[in-house]
Formats: sequence, structure tokens, C-alpha cells
Amino acid sequence: MDYNIKDVSDRLKATRECLDITVEQMAADTSVSVEEYISLENGEKDFSLSFLNEAAEALGIELIELLTGVTPKLKTYSVVRKDKGLPIERRRRFAYQHLAYLFKNKHIEPLLVTAPYEKEEQDKPIYLSSHDGQEMDFILSGSLKIQIGKHIEILNEGDCIYYDSKNPHGMIATNGADCKFLAILI
Repeated sequence: MDYNIKDVSDRLKATRECLDITVEQMAADTSVSVEEYISLENGEKDFSLSFLNEAAEALGIELIELLTGVTPKLKTYSVVRKDKGLPIERRRRFAYQHLAYLFKNKHIEPLLVTAPYEKEEQDKPIYLSSHDGQEMDFILSGSLKIQIGKHIEILNEGDCIYYDSKNPHGMIATNGADCKFLAILI
């Protein structure tokens, strides 16, 4: 299962209009300007995962329904086999796989994330973003340099960090190799 940005923007607009929600209200609910919201809804700009989560919440639908047009139906359990998660590419070169995309009424968004090691990023400021909720990142392999506010931590295999994601945060793979980690968004 995959998705297309234009399809997502079309679903976003159609659902908003069907629910009689104004562009101004959606912009406020998704923490973007009206102009930026219109650009996103018209498919002129790529979505951040934070935006998609906030839009789905504002529309009262599952994130996966917004991404794919498929409504999750499983209530008892859901199995996602190795490398079969719903691929989401929201950040340059980062690869995300949603690990519970078929489960209905999720309380968390579990993602398997691969952060690529890029030598040129190592001495630059880390790009920071923020969104509602909390997040937990558990390192499966490699090392992750994570910044939360002004604090910087280096996490290695087996390390875990939990934080309020309203705080500006960002991350890069470090120590010469890609980093794979489990991200749980609440």
C-alpha cells in the first residue's frame, strides 16, 4: 500500500469540504498559515508528518485514511511483516514505515524510521520541528544525535528517549552509519 501527494491533498480538501470546515479553521487546527494550508491542500507543497497527524485529527479520521483512502478495520490485532509497513517518506532521505496502519482507533502511531547518515549534516544545526503529543524513540541499530530544545543527546543501540514533542526537536544519524529506530507517537 502506498500513497500519492496529490491524492492526499484531494482527500484532504474533499473531506474538509464535506464536513463544512473552513480553510481558516483547518489552518488553525494544523498550526500553519492560511496561505500554507491552501498550498498543502492544493498539492503544491509536501506534507510533514506533524501536519498530517493534526489534519487527520481535525477531520476526525485516521491518519492512514487520509494517506491512502483506506479505512482501518482491524480491532483485535494487526500483524505487519518485516519490511511491509506502510512506507511514508516525509523528510528528505528519512524512510518511515507505519507499523499499525490497518488497526482501527489507534492510541499511538508506531513507526519504523531509518535516518540516513550524512557527513555534511554533522556540523550543521539540526532542523527542529514540534507537534502536539509525546514521542518515544528506541534505537535498534546505529546512533542518533537528537536535539530537544537546547539539549543534545547521542543515543546508541538499545537506548531510548521519551519527550514532549511540543518542544522543538530534531535528529540526525551520527557516528558514520545509518540509524534505525522505533518511533512511537502519542
